[in-house]
Amino acid sequence: MTIQPSPPTPLPSHDAIQAVAKAYQGVVRRRLVILAVLAGAILLSLLLDFSIGPAGLTPAQLVHILLHPDAAPAMERVIVWQIRLPYALMAVCVGAALGLAGAEMQTILANPLASPFTLGVSAAAAFGASLVIVLGWHLPGVTDNWLIASSAFTFAVGSVLLLDAVGHRRSATTGTVVLFGIALVFTFQALVALIQFVSDEDALQELVFWTMGNLTRTTWPKLSLLAGVGAVITVFSLRATWSLTTLRMGEERAASLGVNVARIRRASLLRISLLSALAVAFVGVIGFVGLVAPHIARRLLGEDHRFYLPGSMLAGALILSLSALVGRVLVPGVVVPTGIVTALVGIPFFLAIVLRRQGLS
Repeated sequence: MTIQPSPPTPLPSHDAIQAVAKAYQGVVRRRLVILAVLAGAILLSLLLDFSIGPAGLTPAQLVHILLHPDAAPAMERVIVWQIRLPYALMAVCVGAALGLAGAEMQTILANPLASPFTLGVSAAAAFGASLVIVLGWHLPGVTDNWLIASSAFTFAVGSVLLLDAVGHRRSATTGTVVLFGIALVFTFQALVALIQFVSDEDALQELVFWTMGNLTRTTWPKLSLLAGVGAVITVFSLRATWSLTTLRMGEERAASLGVNVARIRRASLLRISLLSALAVAFVGVIGFVGLVAPHIARRLLGEDHRFYLPGSMLAGALILSLSALVGRVLVPGVVVPTGIVTALVGIPFFLAIVLRRQGLS
């Protein structure tokens, strides 16, 4: 019996190729418009956050103080340049850092509930800060604020290295890493509670204020360091967009396309640790931004990391900028810690994600 060869598959016509290319260009344009809208919303929120305050400065006065600080009265110059401007800019930088860290963590762990807050990085940083605050550690030539930030940064990086070590075990799955991260959350929270129990009244008040997450401790050196490190890390993250997008299709599929999965994960964890540790070390524990922002970006921009990562950064910056604004106007005369505002917004969102996943399973 002679087997007849199957007819060759017809190639798509030129018109069909043109239609697909035009549709893709339309998708790209729509995503660029969304990114531009997010950036515009951040700018508007930044201006509002910068303008609102009890000093009663008019927009014209604010512009004059910004453009001609030497000609402005000393008190107004301090209010604008040392309080309002760094406060508003730090909200944007921290939100962008947490948004990018959360996006990469959800990608490499393939878990929509992963974030620096839910996997113990923030809790580890809080424990590191509590040791300095309560035990009264001092180093010659290092101020207390920088020592607290350094200790928080060290413990946050250590928690990420522990997650990395668990992830490199042969039998470890992404679910195992997530469960280990949740265990870290409860462990460090218990240790912080123990330190609070044995601390005196003054140290307890300072520790509680730090763990609430607050932008009022912002200084220009801290802002410059976070912005500089964040800019460098963003460049490396954007260079890895193709590999991260491929990883979303599964480890085996990514490996078959030439992606070194272990290397991508290790590099991503390093970026996550630096971003989240610096953010938490400088402003305290601010939760749920790294969880909520990636989900917003994924719904608006899809899984293509060329747009998803910038979208997560912009969404995180917008969330924290708006939270900082709400914290300043929620109670007249009082700046509500930003961590409280983000928790009030993030907890319902977190529960919605959990319930939706259970409904899909």
